[in-house]
Amino acid sequence: MTGSRRGPRERMVFSAAQLIRRDGVGATGMRDVAAHAEAPRGSLQHYFPGGKEQLVNEAVAWAGRYAGRRVPRFLAGLAEPTPSGLFAAMVRQWTDEYETTGAVGGCPVAAATVDHASCGASTREAAAAAFANWRQPVAEALAELGVPTGRAESLATLMISSLEGAIIMARAEGGTGPLTTVARELGPLLDAAVSPADDHRATAGRDGV
Repeated sequence: MTGSRRGPRERMVFSAAQLIRRDGVGATGMRDVAAHAEAPRGSLQHYFPGGKEQLVNEAVAWAGRYAGRRVPRFLAGLAEPTPSGLFAAMVRQWTDEYETTGAVGGCPVAAATVDHASCGASTREAAAAAFANWRQPVAEALAELGVPTGRAESLATLMISSLEGAIIMARAEGGTGPLTTVARELGPLLDAAVSPADDHRATAGRDGV
C-alpha cells in the first residue's frame, strides 16, 4: 500500500523501495514506480531531476531510516528484553511477511548493494549510509540491554549481516528455514554477551529482589 497520507514524492520513494526489494534495481523502472505510487508520470522529472539514480538512492536511504526506527519499537515490545529477543523480533518481520503473503521479500538496501551493475557510485555510498543508520540503533539497543559498548557495535554488524544473508537464502529456498535457523543459533551468543553485572540486575528486577 502506498499510504493515503503520503504526498506524491513520498509515495514514489516508498514505492521504489518496495519494488527494489522485490525485483532489484535493474528491473525497477521509473514508470513502474510512478504506476505503483499512483503518481503522474511527469512528476518523476520534477521530484527527481537526478533520474533513477537519485530515486534509488532516496529509496535506499528511506529503507535505512525505517529499519533504524523499528529497533526501539521492537525493544519496547519485548516482555523480557534480551539481545536474543531483539534479534528474534527483527527476524520476525520477514517470517510474518511469509505467513501473510507466502513469499519472503528482500531488503532494498541489500538489493541495491548486490545489483551494483545497475547502480552508480553514489548508490553504494547511500547503501553504506543506510546500513550505518540501521546498525547504530541496534548497537544502542544492545548496550541498553547490558552488552559492553565496544562489543555492541560488533554484534550489531553480526546481527544485520546474518539477517541479510538469511533473507537471501530464504528467498532462494522459498521458505523461512534460514531465518528461523539464524534466530535460534545466534540468540544464545547474543545473550552471552551481556555483562554479568547487568545480567544479575535484570534477573533481580524480574524476581523482585
